[in-house]
Amino acid sequence: MKLLLIISLLATSMAFTQFAPSAGEVGTTAVHKDSSAFVDWAFEVVEFTRGPEDIENPDGLLASFGDSTAALGPAEGTSTDVVSLGDKGSITLIFNFSIRNDDGPDFAVFENSFSSDYLELAHVEVSSDGDRFVRIPSISNIPTDEQIETFGSTDATLIHNLAGKYSQGYGTPFDLEDIADSTGLDLTDVNFVRIIDCVGSINPAFGTRDSEGTLINDPYKTDFESGGFDLDAVGVIHSNNPSLSINMEAENVFSTYPNPTNGQLNIQFYGDLKELMLLDGMGRIIYRGNHISLDLRQMGLNAGTYFLHVVDKLDMVHQERIIFLD
Repeated sequence: MKLLLIISLLATSMAFTQFAPSAGEVGTTAVHKDSSAFVDWAFEVVEFTRGPEDIENPDGLLASFGDSTAALGPAEGTSTDVVSLGDKGSITLIFNFSIRNDDGPDFAVFENSFSSDYLELAHVEVSSDGDRFVRIPSISNIPTDEQIETFGSTDATLIHNLAGKYSQGYGTPFDLEDIADSTGLDLTDVNFVRIIDCVGSINPAFGTRDSEGTLINDPYKTDFESGGFDLDAVGVIHSNNPSLSINMEAENVFSTYPNPTNGQLNIQFYGDLKELMLLDGMGRIIYRGNHISLDLRQMGLNAGTYFLHVVDKLDMVHQERIIFLD
């Protein structure tokens, strides 16, 4: 009886696991489109299959908003410069240089959600050879007792490893380490990324399931031309581009945006953060703490050059120069 109780409590605990929150909140993993972490973007579409506006009517219209080329190049962070996949639609992209597994996230996928809680989700798969694709395991703890309606809300903390977790302008990061035990895949040489729309129906006949077999409940139906997942871009963080120096790649664990800034400064750090320090041009510490968003104007600073030091749990210091414009 005691063993059954422990198992029951463990299952209940896992069911309510909280994941990273929305962009801009403490603990988020969202990566801004202007982050210096990105060193490359998808440059060619090798496969594109539109899904229907309504999967329950397969003979009806296909989603039709946007051209597949809208998924190429840097993320725009807008509602319109995207391609809509439709229900269960998919798109496969390649890059100038292959993606490799390294510390932290290796690439990120951008969707066009207009808010932090209107989330259209998609699975992400990768391949080295374009033949065998491996799906990055996802978790959805969104309750399935009631269907999320067409423009309903979703809590980002209930979602893990599903593209579309964050609002437009912010990418959902993916770490190849999550599929390190997969066969037929070279984690040092990933050439293809495939995005597959999740049908958010809680009807088992039509809905999409996560890696644990749970139905993924997201806004449904989206029976219009821009239905399904709306892909903006796929950005690469760890690339096999030989022109990128080791130092440049190492700096990708730490990025700021926008930089130069007119006052608001956001910090993205992929390791274990200990503290932040902002120094002036004379090396004097003018801020010390662990806030990942700073308002230089509210701090009473003058326009000029500053230096941000990020200290990790191993007491290693990562530095970036900050330009504060008038």
